[in-house]
Amino acid sequence: MEHLKSNQYNHLTAKERETLSFPARLLLNKNLLAGEVLDFGCGFGKDVELLSAKGIDITAYDKHYFPEYPAKKFDTIICLYVLNVLMQEEQTNVLMEISQLLKPSGKAYFAVRRDIQYEGFRTHKIHQKPTYQCNVVLNYKSLFKNDNCEIYEYQHFNQLKRIANTECSFCNPDAVSELLLESATVYAIFDKFPVNEGHALIIPKKHCADYFRLSFKEQSACWFMVNKVKEILQKRYNPDGFNIGINIHKAAGQTISHVHIHLIPRYKGDVKEPRGGVRGVIPEKRSY
Repeated sequence: MEHLKSNQYNHLTAKERETLSFPARLLLNKNLLAGEVLDFGCGFGKDVELLSAKGIDITAYDKHYFPEYPAKKFDTIICLYVLNVLMQEEQTNVLMEISQLLKPSGKAYFAVRRDIQYEGFRTHKIHQKPTYQCNVVLNYKSLFKNDNCEIYEYQHFNQLKRIANTECSFCNPDAVSELLLESATVYAIFDKFPVNEGHALIIPKKHCADYFRLSFKEQSACWFMVNKVKEILQKRYNPDGFNIGINIHKAAGQTISHVHIHLIPRYKGDVKEPRGGVRGVIPEKRSY
């Protein structure tokens, strides 16, 4: 059943070409390939080769064909026809990775196919391997759409200007705050008033005060990101443990009426007696 969790043969869908792909040509003609550019999931790298010849400062990355992972952030990232051949978990990983690799002021462009008639696994006609394909719809700005493809423009959530829920600080996060990670429906930032170094918040983009009113899919997206943020904090701060908590309603200490999950790194000696952990929300019940 492992093939149901990932498409291990997705790289077989990479195509040999002699000309620029349509999305790359469109972005080039619109002068959207600005600054340092990354082609994430570039396949055989033909777009990188041709764009480089046109003076674009572009780097290639592909898990299978150009596996050296980028060591810096980029002004522009393109991800062309990658998401359609990935399972949902893999899609989310790509969105989060690109959010990390993009500079705060940068933009990313995702091209997805719009001509897929059958979703699911199929036997690749050349390689005779079970490759997967699906339709993908993102909640980002649509830059272009026809019967064959759609191109989305992505910016960090805290760089977007919004007119809805303007009084909510989590619907309108500070543009100067570091955005740790972002997926299609969730983002993570550091707490403005941390109780420990690395104290992070995982926040659904949907404006909702009560965690239990989120759908199962929305809750799952939050916890998927908790795991990824934990990896970032572990690497950056090397804590000895973590507390995870959600305050729901004022009686439980909720001060901002928008769901957020606290991920708090813990360090040996940061309190005199850590025993009991989250039980300390009622101090006299901490020890037992």
